[in-house]
Amino acid sequence: MADSSFDVVSKIDRMELDNAINQAIREIDTRFDFKNTGAKIELTGDKLAIEAGTEERAKAALDVVKDKMIKRGVSLKHLETADPQLSGKIYKIACTLKEGISTENAKKVAKFLRDEGPKSIKTQIQGDELRVTSKSRDDLQEAIEQIKNGKFEFAVQFVNFR
Repeated sequence: MADSSFDVVSKIDRMELDNAINQAIREIDTRFDFKNTGAKIELTGDKLAIEAGTEERAKAALDVVKDKMIKRGVSLKHLETADPQLSGKIYKIACTLKEGISTENAKKVAKFLRDEGPKSIKTQIQGDELRVTSKSRDDLQEAIEQIKNGKFEFAVQFVNFR
């Protein structure tokens, strides 16, 4: 019998992210407490820029974005935010979107599986993914549960289960 496998990845669902950002923009445009504050949200590539007239409104706009991301199922672990910076009369918050598993994080997951997981599984780092293989599908499903319950500082998804 051939080995079964799955891949551990950290990817952002771009459609859901776009929907969350569009919903946040719509909410900021219509909410009374954001009137005349100059609050603006802009997504370009892997950068998210939030602007507002005061630091509190900028933080509130960031909270709206986070709330919409949670509702759309996009993990907040993908979002890396900086502190509000005063630029002229406008406060700006620069956020970056993180995707992919770094080699060091892949090594952490592999070590976690070696220590905690079933003994029959093998791990292999492939770029920004981690492939987990085993002869037993039950062991793979147990490994998936352990990775889900493990507290990693990046979001994980599981693809190519075969």
